[in-house]
Amino acid sequence: MNKHLNCGAKITISSLVSGLALIAFITSLSLLFISNANADQLLESRESSYNNIYIYKRGSIITMTFGYNKRLYVESEYNQENERELPVVYTRYMTIGLAYAKAIDSILEIGLGGGRTSWYIHKTLPNTSITTVELDPEVISLAKKYFRIRQENNFDVVARDGRIYLARNANKYDVILIDAYRGPFVPFHLLTKEFYSLVKSKLKPGGVTVQNIEPSTMLFDAAIVTMKSVFNNIDLFEAGGNVVTVAYDGPMRSNQQLAQKASDLQKKYKFFHNLGDMIGERKVLSSFPSGKPLTDDFAPVEYLKSIKKHNEKWD
Repeated sequence: MNKHLNCGAKITISSLVSGLALIAFITSLSLLFISNANADQLLESRESSYNNIYIYKRGSIITMTFGYNKRLYVESEYNQENERELPVVYTRYMTIGLAYAKAIDSILEIGLGGGRTSWYIHKTLPNTSITTVELDPEVISLAKKYFRIRQENNFDVVARDGRIYLARNANKYDVILIDAYRGPFVPFHLLTKEFYSLVKSKLKPGGVTVQNIEPSTMLFDAAIVTMKSVFNNIDLFEAGGNVVTVAYDGPMRSNQQLAQKASDLQKKYKFFHNLGDMIGERKVLSSFPSGKPLTDDFAPVEYLKSIKKHNEKWD
């Protein structure tokens, strides 16, 4: 991938997806899933109520994968020789919201996996309050066992559906990270206009939401349309075959503002993965896809039942 793209380059969804098609295909063969034949050592497997989970070790790299349709999709990777590295490229780009946010005192992440993104931010910003919400208690257990995730001051992990947690929690956040993939899918109730409206209501003034989206999914265009129906601005970052979106309200951040903020944060906190380098790959959509936003206007009696159904385990 070209590491010197123009900051704030204007693109269309079709050109972005076309440009990512080959990358996404290659990534799907290498990063997004692995086969048992390519894995050096299976450390543990668990079948939870929500996922088939496999932990592999290849050299110094520990990998958490979810099984679906005879494929193993990488959820998280951890380099035992360098706790501050994020081996999976898109997880590095999940940190770019820090350069957009007015403040970085409180962060919520929906979707733990191995927990490397939230833990990386925690170890870099120890005074920032970080809460990660994960649906599957077995995922949390394995993250603690193999990925060195643990409860600490300013770092908390909660076992709950992310949308339910947001709806029942009065706290507001400077940054909300959304990375709730289970294999190739995101539960539908975490992709709708009602969900993004709830996320928006939980942001502090000047807050931003950052989401990982797999561009080859048929819901990619719909997800962008839905986010745009709630937020004033959507920026995109190509990230190792995935797309990371940053959604926020108010005036569009200028390239100069973002570059300066990223530089200031980099100098102060010494991020292992340089924020300025990633901000330099910002893409601004020149047009948005047609179509209607995804909606799930549940009646109160249907709300929990529908979320439970969306969280059901896939074969």
